[in-house]
Amino acid sequence: MTKAELVAAMAEKTGLNRAQAKDALEAFINSVTTTLKAGEDVRLVGFGTFKPVARKAGTARNPRTGEKVRRPASKTCRFQVGEGLKGSLN
Repeated sequence: MTKAELVAAMAEKTGLNRAQAKDALEAFINSVTTTLKAGEDVRLVGFGTFKPVARKAGTARNPRTGEKVRRPASKTCRFQVGEGLKGSLN
């Protein structure tokens, strides 16, 4: 599902127009991003948890050439699936 498809689905299910649904999705994304940048988890009960993670610097391998390259330290995000979502998928 693309962002545009998600906006359309949100608009259809909530009765909002597409512009309002897009604004709501943008607000959600911005709120999650801001919270993760602050180093805090975002917990959505029944759905899952977004967790900020710091990756250490290290070495990686270019799969095409096999050459080893240095990978700098970086920050990323992990998603842990909640019980409600997990149950609905199985």
